[in-house]
Amino acid sequence: MIKRYLFLYFVAASIPLFLGLVSWQSIRYQNLNRELSRLEQVQAEWIESNKRLIAGISEYSSPERIEYIAVNQLDLHKIRPEYLLQVKIVGGKGNVF
Repeated sequence: MIKRYLFLYFVAASIPLFLGLVSWQSIRYQNLNRELSRLEQVQAEWIESNKRLIAGISEYSSPERIEYIAVNQLDLHKIRPEYLLQVKIVGGKGNVF
């Protein structure tokens, strides 16, 4: 008889405990879901920022821009073919140019 009352007492005491655990788990799930949404938003912002940076790199490294800076700001000019001299080294050690 005592075992039966002890079992009923244990069952009655464990019901609020389980309800508390379910509530705690639900709150924890909601917090993690909010954190996940926030991190997804941050990730989307980083992706957009990276896209803008890649576009900037493409713009700054375009051949037209580099040629414009070389000619107008650095006063460089393309060499004419008659001023071009090529040197070949044959029979030496190492790479052949």
